[in-house]
Order: sequence, then structure tokens, then C-alpha cells
Amino acid sequence: MKKPTLKAPKLKAPDLSAVAGGSRTGQSLLAGVAVLGLVFGIAELRAPAGPAAAAGQRTTAQVERSALVCPPPMQGVTGSTSLTLFSPEGGTGSTGTGLLADTTPDNVTAAQNPAQPAAAGASAAPSGSAPAGQPSGSPGAAAVPAVDARISLAKPGVPATGPAANTDTAPGSFAVATGNLAPGFTATQVTNSEQSGPSLSGADCLPSGTSFWFSGASTAANRVDYVTLVNADSLPAVVDLRMYGDKGQIDNELATGIAIAPGKYETMSLSSLTKGPVDNLALHVVTRSGRIGAGVHAVDTGKGTDWLEPSADPGPSVVVPGIPDDVTTAHLVVATDSADDADLKVQLSGKNGWFTPAGHETVHVKAGMTAALDFQFTEQTREGASAIRLTPSSEGHPTPIVAGLRVDRENKGKTESAWLAGGNPIGARASVADNRAGQTKLILTAVDSDAKVKVSSSAGAAGGTPASKDVDVPAGTTVTVDGIDPADANGPYALTLRTVSGGPVLATRQLSAVTKDVPTFTTQQFRDDHATVEVPHVAGDPGVVLTGR
Repeated sequence: MKKPTLKAPKLKAPDLSAVAGGSRTGQSLLAGVAVLGLVFGIAELRAPAGPAAAAGQRTTAQVERSALVCPPPMQGVTGSTSLTLFSPEGGTGSTGTGLLADTTPDNVTAAQNPAQPAAAGASAAPSGSAPAGQPSGSPGAAAVPAVDARISLAKPGVPATGPAANTDTAPGSFAVATGNLAPGFTATQVTNSEQSGPSLSGADCLPSGTSFWFSGASTAANRVDYVTLVNADSLPAVVDLRMYGDKGQIDNELATGIAIAPGKYETMSLSSLTKGPVDNLALHVVTRSGRIGAGVHAVDTGKGTDWLEPSADPGPSVVVPGIPDDVTTAHLVVATDSADDADLKVQLSGKNGWFTPAGHETVHVKAGMTAALDFQFTEQTREGASAIRLTPSSEGHPTPIVAGLRVDRENKGKTESAWLAGGNPIGARASVADNRAGQTKLILTAVDSDAKVKVSSSAGAAGGTPASKDVDVPAGTTVTVDGIDPADANGPYALTLRTVSGGPVLATRQLSAVTKDVPTFTTQQFRDDHATVEVPHVAGDPGVVLTGR
């Protein structure tokens, strides 16, 4: 059989005789550029777009897809978990889709191909949502991935909520938003549990990552702590757990090379990895390959149950926000994986700015170890809600650290705990999805300078009137914000914060309820939603397709 012959297309040289003033050489150069345009697909020649978009400079663009991972509920046999999705108003572009689904191999695979039709038998729509598996908005909206969605988000500005699986082995979940729902998309998980008496456990769902720090874990006799690893990506992940105690790093071959297949999750007891009880434990979850969502869940006998907040990445200075105004005790755990010791100044935010607490002026952390401080608070020593700041004692000797803080509230002799962590500023905008009327407090701390923050509450998932207010936060102080519930709120609502001026500002929301005299509560940080990204401007350059040979 004769092999087919591929013939190059004939390129007709353009007629440049009408170019005024064009010399033969100039016309030849223009002809060459035109031919390159035909060969390499250059559509047109344009003047520079202007100074802001010049080559080498960057512009900002709205994110077009957001993906989050939620940990397994860890609700026990009698607990129940709610999951809430929210995207603030202001997103532009096509009408998007948003959903949350259990992390299973089938769901994770289907989520990689959003062009498929919705799965038959998708679950019924929870409050505030469009029917699961159906595109929201106009007929031109992007298709919802063919996953068995537990919750679907109908539109920006109104949260959608629904339950997790009603079993004690409920899996982790993942949430995805596209189009105008992607910028600022957030998801929050809250569990009511009776594992160690009545308690609230809360967690923000976070993007998959390769590194997570948790400070304040423990395998002491009164603690039952688990690490959860969820793979909501389409590629396998291999994970190492690096643990640090007050005597250094803890080696255990069972904590290395942990394989997590796509759509799978692992829950591991920390006590099985430390070879004996270790209090004041720091955990670094790091992947060798792939990405995962990670969490640490703590049960403290007689003290309560909650998720440890993941700490900000190691840095020489750390601020832990969100200490309640009625806290009775607090336990600080500081860690470093550096080869150098860390000598740190300890400060609390007060009514008049940062101050040094008597008897707790400094903390020394040995290289590769943890150190702890205990605080007692009374009505006489409390100055309202607060935050802790750790800074190098010597500016010439900064050592990267992470920090976590267990805070305890007491009522009629019964105690409940929550775990806070070193945080990052809220940036331009940040949201927390699940807040309840009459049960929510907002705690703001301005670190270096006076700040103004715009606080907006959405409607409830099933109704209500949004509200907003500006809040002034003096430098070095912590402010508790009241009167933030939307009018006639029905169902959970979302809080969105915007930095108007000054700062930086760190923020947490505290969700509380008294159950059987136990002051149950949980606290989550507001994190910059990174609704926009920087995009480099690329100038057309035919030279990139030419070789030097």
C-alpha cells in the first residue's frame, strides 16, 4: 500500500505594496512576520495593552474553581453533624455550581469530569439549596459534576446546609464551586456529640495541601487523639507524620509512608504512634507525593471534644487569636522543628494594647522540641476576649515556631474545651459559613495598628435579612462584636469580614450552646479567601517558536 503523502499548505505572500513609505527591506520584514503569523497562529498584531498590562507585570483575575476537603465527622454513635456551604456575593462571570459530596472513589473520579450529566438518585436538596445534581441558575450554567451530592449551593449570598452521613464511620467530604460561586467559597462542619459529655466540635473545610501543622495534641492518659487523612484528589498520596514532644522528635516507622488512595481516608490513633504517653505534642503532616486534607480530633476526658485548629506555617512570630472573654484556664504549646532554640516574649492583648502577663514573660523552646505554659484567668485578671502573641526575645535570633492553645470554659463545675492555633490575617476578605442566631460571637484582634473591619451577616439558609456594620479595632486589642445576627434568621447564616483599613486583623467566631449545664463551644478562624490570583501578562513573541540551530 502506498503511504499517504502529507503536503504543506501553500502560503501566499501578502501584498504589501500599499504600505506607505515601506522600503523593500521593511516590506520583506513585514512579509516575514505575516508568514510567521500564518504558520504559528498569531491572530493579529496589537499595540501594547497599556502600562498595567505590560509584559512582565501582573494583573489580578477572579478564581474560577475552588475545592475544599472536610474531615470525617468523628461524631460517635450518638452524635450528629451538619455541613454548610457559602459563597459571598460579588463573584462575576458565568453562573456557577457548588456542591458537597462524600469522599468516595466514585465521587472523586466523577468530580474530575464536570461535563458528565448528574447522577440519577442524587440525594434530595437540603435547606437553602438547589436540587442535588442539578445546575443552579440559568440554563447556560456549567454542569454539576456527576457525583452523589449531599448539598448543592444555589446562589451567592445564601448558605446551603445539610447533614453528614448518620453513622459513626461517616467518611470525609469534599466541596467544589465553579464560576461566580468560586470566589470566597467556604464550607464549615459542626458536630454535636456525647463522646465525653455534651460537646461541640467544629472545623473549617480547607483546600488539599502538602503540609499541615497541629500543636497541642496529646497521648496522655486523659486524651484520645486521632489524626485523619482524606484524599479527595484523583492521584494517590503518600504521607509522613512527624511528631515532636518535650524530648525531641518521636520516630515510628508506622508514621511514615502512609498510602492514601484517591477517594479514601485514614483515621489513626496518635497513641499507637508515640510508643507511650506524650503530652504537649506537635504534629507535622507532610506528603511525599500527592495532596490530602488533614485534621486532628481530640477527646479530653472531663474537658470536652473538638478539632485542633491547624496552625499557620512556622514563622518567627505567632499570634493565637480567639481567647473567649469567659475563659478560666488556657494551655499553650509551642514547637519548633528548627536546629536552633527559640527564646520568645509572651504578650496578651488587653484593653490598652499588648501587655506582658506576670509570671509568663517568656518561653524557651529547645531545638526540635515543644514547650508549654499554663494560664489561669479570673474575673479580676481577665480583660475580656484576648489573643496571645509570641515574638523573638532577640530580633537577631528569629526561630520559626508553631503554637496551639487549649482554652477551657466552666459552668457550675462543668468544663468544655476548644483548641486554637497560630493564625493568619483575614486579608481582603474572609468568611465562616455556619453561624447560629443567639449562639455566635465574633472576636477580632488588630496586631500592629488600628483597624476598621466591615462585618456582614448573610440571610439564613431558610430565610432572614442580611445585615452589616463597621467595627473599629484599636491596635493591640481584641474586640468582641455583638448584634451580628441577621434579622429573622432561619437556619445557619454566614459571616463575611472585609478589612477596610489598618491592621493586620486576625479573627475567629465562637459558636456556643449550654447543654446539661455544660458550656459547649467551638471556635474557628477566618482565613483570607484568596478570591483573586495574580496573573502574569504575556506578550506575543514569535521568537519563542524559533530554535537557535
